[in-house]
Amino acid sequence: MSPANNRRPAHTSAGRHRLTPTERDMIRLVQEPGYRRWYEQIRSIGGCSHPIYLSGRTTTLHATSGAVLRHYDTTGEPGGRLAVRCRNRRESRCVPCSRLHSGDTFHLVRSGLQGGKGTPAAVTAHPRLFVTLTAPSFGPVHRATRDGAPCRPRRDARRCSHGKRLGCGLTHAPDERLVGQPICPGCYDYSGHVLWHAHTGELWNRTTRTIRRRLAAATGIPQSRIGEHLRLSFAKVAEYQRRGAVHFHAVIRLDGPDGPASPPPAWATAELLASAVRSAAASVEVHTPYVPGLGEHVFRWGVQLDVHPIRRAFSDESPVTDHAVAAYVAKYVSKSIGDVGGTDRPVTSPDDIALLPVSAHIRALMGTCWRLGRLTALAHLRLRAWTHTLGYRGHVLTKSRRYSTTYGELQATRAAHRAGPDAPHTAAAEAITESSWRYVGSGHTAAEAAIAAGIAEDLAELRAARSEGLLGEGRS
Repeated sequence: MSPANNRRPAHTSAGRHRLTPTERDMIRLVQEPGYRRWYEQIRSIGGCSHPIYLSGRTTTLHATSGAVLRHYDTTGEPGGRLAVRCRNRRESRCVPCSRLHSGDTFHLVRSGLQGGKGTPAAVTAHPRLFVTLTAPSFGPVHRATRDGAPCRPRRDARRCSHGKRLGCGLTHAPDERLVGQPICPGCYDYSGHVLWHAHTGELWNRTTRTIRRRLAAATGIPQSRIGEHLRLSFAKVAEYQRRGAVHFHAVIRLDGPDGPASPPPAWATAELLASAVRSAAASVEVHTPYVPGLGEHVFRWGVQLDVHPIRRAFSDESPVTDHAVAAYVAKYVSKSIGDVGGTDRPVTSPDDIALLPVSAHIRALMGTCWRLGRLTALAHLRLRAWTHTLGYRGHVLTKSRRYSTTYGELQATRAAHRAGPDAPHTAAAEAITESSWRYVGSGHTAAEAAIAAGIAEDLAELRAARSEGLLGEGRS
């Protein structure tokens, strides 16, 4: 038998196989002296996919005596470092942290509808609407249809100036790649799409101001005094459509002049609020100054507008309930442009755009951002810095100050809960905290990533079992 035939195969008859580099690294990892403590760290941060590692210390001293009340440093930790969550809200970047952020969003939105977390329960009796505002058309795109209906049926054979047919007789499934792509890229208003994104913040601000004016006009109250009668509170989330255009889902609530603790006047009904919202959405405009080569633009909301009253309980007349709305908003807060074929990472050069695995439509929008970003007249929009978001530079979720609690308050409550009732407590006036921390690394090796993913999966199954009442409420 030749030497070549004496080589051990990758898979032997006994079922053994050669270890992959990841498997060898995993064996090394679990044999490390500090593995158990590293595992506890990763479990404590929910199996975060991209943890941040810090090195340092924290010391809490009594303000008067100088006695050490608490002290922690990373000297005794594996590698002298501590893992903390990346806290990325995007599901495409870190599923465990996005799930945590979605949960916080759910409680933030629901507390503004049902009360709790510092918001009075009386808000359930206030007028509340769930509103969807869409982007205008920048050119016809392919769309998904139901029941076998064609995408864009046309009886004639008209073509655009680029020779493209103006219709599409095909039927597209919702997950088909062609959905959201322009019928004719040459006719599509890419500049308008990007600049509309850059002005949505101002468009929203003008919308809320106009709603207040419409409410004042409907009741004969001077606009300058409407604040003496009611307050408009809201929370809204941004979502990218398949065509790469942002639209907004918003909870809008009417309170009394002192916020959620005070009832709005009797005349401030959900019907009146809905009428004001529709009127404002149809009339609000943002005019841009003249830019050589681009001209002037007038930006408005799209014609599709959904306005629904929010009910306390499900009914055939209105399935839009407190819980359903909070869950809907929480679902989309973890989404991003990456979920519709874009990228979550900033773009630093035109070469980045050319190499990204995105559709031609998304690449054209990014290229338009980069090209317009060099214009002095548009420098204030910072389009190049926001090329990866197609010019949209707003937060995924924004809310008015008195709508409900904040993310910071929710995180502080969770930290106190994890510390437990036996954790030492000292009034802030009696304690001085000295901290010194530095960044020392981030991310996982392939073996660490596999173990972290298993931890995240186990914790998800545990939460699911608890939600179904199969387990008790003990902390993991």
